[in-house]
Amino acid sequence: MSLTYSIFKEPLIEFRHGQALEDPHDGLSLFGPFDADSPSHPKKITYGVISTKEGLTLFEEWSKILNSPQISEPEKLKLWPPFPGFEAAFTCEWPDKPAWSYVVNEEALINASRHRDRHERAYGVVNIYMEGFKILEKRDEDFNVIICVVPEEVHKNCRPKSRPDDMWGYLPEKKVRDQFKKGLVTLFDDFDDRKQWSTDKYGMSPDFRRQIKARALKYNVPIQIIRETTLSLENYGDENRRVTCLSDRAWNLSTGLYYKAGGKPWRLASAREGVCYIGISFRKTDTESDNRTACCAAQMFLDSGDGIVFLGDKGPWYSPKKKQYYLSKEAAYNLLSGILKTYGDMGGEELRELFIHCRSRINKDAFEGYKEACPEDVKLVGVRVKKERNDLRLYRPGKMPVIRGSFIKWNDEIGYLWGTGFKPRLETYDGWEVPIPLKIIVQYGETPVEQVALDIYSLTKLNYNACKLGDSEPVTIMFSDDVGEILVSNPKVKERKPQFKFYI
Repeated sequence: MSLTYSIFKEPLIEFRHGQALEDPHDGLSLFGPFDADSPSHPKKITYGVISTKEGLTLFEEWSKILNSPQISEPEKLKLWPPFPGFEAAFTCEWPDKPAWSYVVNEEALINASRHRDRHERAYGVVNIYMEGFKILEKRDEDFNVIICVVPEEVHKNCRPKSRPDDMWGYLPEKKVRDQFKKGLVTLFDDFDDRKQWSTDKYGMSPDFRRQIKARALKYNVPIQIIRETTLSLENYGDENRRVTCLSDRAWNLSTGLYYKAGGKPWRLASAREGVCYIGISFRKTDTESDNRTACCAAQMFLDSGDGIVFLGDKGPWYSPKKKQYYLSKEAAYNLLSGILKTYGDMGGEELRELFIHCRSRINKDAFEGYKEACPEDVKLVGVRVKKERNDLRLYRPGKMPVIRGSFIKWNDEIGYLWGTGFKPRLETYDGWEVPIPLKIIVQYGETPVEQVALDIYSLTKLNYNACKLGDSEPVTIMFSDDVGEILVSNPKVKERKPQFKFYI
């Protein structure tokens, strides 16, 4: 067996005036966003804030920071480039004050986040924020984005595995909780006043972030969730959480806000016309006794960088024995047909090639279903993309790790790509552990593994929720867990949006 090693050049991304550079910081600072001269470019962002009184004060201070230049320490300028100010970077106005704000009761919020039942506390906390959305719905303004500022204790307490301090409230037995998840209502007197548990609280994700994203979909406005500690004016936050300098946080926050407000910061300069990429994700449901039951979701990304989200069928897709997901031919057909129809309804252009990325192995029946749903004149390729923590590792002499973009071709169908590692543009490694490669397997279709790896490498630059040189995973895989959780773990939410910006 003969292995070949190469280092891919850093993919270029395109900004205003057709200028292409490696780093989004450089492109936005020098030329502005890709869509600056397009009719869809937002000239001014109208935003609202839902938070505690302290959170509102913190964010108003941060709005001033977003409207002024921020510079990191001289020795960190390559890692954390200067932020020129929101309008200078995006040719778009960011008002110092929100167009509307709603102050939640902090005491009630913290109290709700300490309930013993994880479903109860997540649902209770989201309910408090939803009161603000209900008022928002009655207003005449059209908002581009709503910002939800969250106290650190709420963030800590409202995750699936959280164990709050000073817990209160009653936790039903597991048997009763399982009944609630299935939509069954107990007749015992203890629960006479809790009949909504089965249809509401237990039909939602116990994760605050994912539940509020799902429940806010009906209001048709993207939301940005920000922890209060992120808004610290100190470079490194408080003693419990270290954050990066103001310039780095300003870049990340402003890029996410601009994208969610309808802007397009950049696009791939190397994008091939008519080529799209679909990430398939799975998640086991919590409402079925059969541990094989799972649901699938898909995220479609176009050469322009736009994203579309679609929820697939629920069924016995999980194999406990093999710990893999196997989609039926019919379900695969329905999934791809649905997302292609959504793409067509949104005015999508003619497709030439379609690449399916999946963390799990793509079974033969599923690919047959994808092929049947795919237009005959469109080339279809099925690829497994997964981080391999216990597989191949690569080291180089010296203190710095392997270079980002390193690629090992194992054979004609298998390759290893390092999306993380030493970044020559930054002259450093901005990670914490030994870089882990992505194992890329071309399971179906006839495309060189090098081309597939190059496309995946380019897709590591399409995370508009931050301003980075590149991520460790492609956008098709990186957000699949979040999108799947929002869609699958909140079955009571019927209002869904196809645009990707509502889910990140």
